[in-house]
Amino acid sequence: MKRALFFLLIAGAIPALVAFSSAPEPAPAAQTDMTFFLTSRGPGDGANLGGLEGADAHCAMLAEEAGAAGGLTWRAYLSTTGNGGVNAKDRIGSGPWHNANGVMVASDVADLHSDNNKLSKENSISEKGEVISGRGDDVNRHDIITGTAEDGMAAMGDGDTTCSNWTSSSSDGSAMVGHHDRVGGGANPTSWNASHASRGCGQEDLRGTGGDGLFYCFATR
Repeated sequence: MKRALFFLLIAGAIPALVAFSSAPEPAPAAQTDMTFFLTSRGPGDGANLGGLEGADAHCAMLAEEAGAAGGLTWRAYLSTTGNGGVNAKDRIGSGPWHNANGVMVASDVADLHSDNNKLSKENSISEKGEVISGRGDDVNRHDIITGTAEDGMAAMGDGDTTCSNWTSSSSDGSAMVGHHDRVGGGANPTSWNASHASRGCGQEDLRGTGGDGLFYCFATR
């Protein structure tokens, strides 16, 4: 009798054990306090982002996918030039900004464009909380498109600095890029937003100098 009861108990436990072992893993915690991130991926057409509107929409889409708090307005840290040009620093709100790990990378616009900001490879992470590979890694993705000078104003030069205001994936154009890991080459290798010009505007052009068409996103609240 005792043996029969033992086998009945084991038989009843097996389905529960199977169900437990096959249960899906819990979803990652929502990044509810995140107000800054570096895109984990670009739209895929080089620096042709669909203009500022398309870039902002890409920021919002990635933030939503990552579970960011609702009610935030997301803006890409990008400048444009020409008539009606826009400075990146004027379109991202007033701060403060925190990454997906809760680290405050800058308290306000002045802090963001000072030597006191906390932007780095470890802190300029993606919306998923992942570190983006940089110089010295198997795949270098540290060139971050900005079209912007170190002070947050639109980068000015003899040629194109914004890939036709983020509408071109041609090899003929160029964009100012920064280094999210604060190392590398160019006139300002440690600058997060204005290190050097890209080789072109196409996806392979951007990859050729150590990039992948990634950009910074800030919540304006």
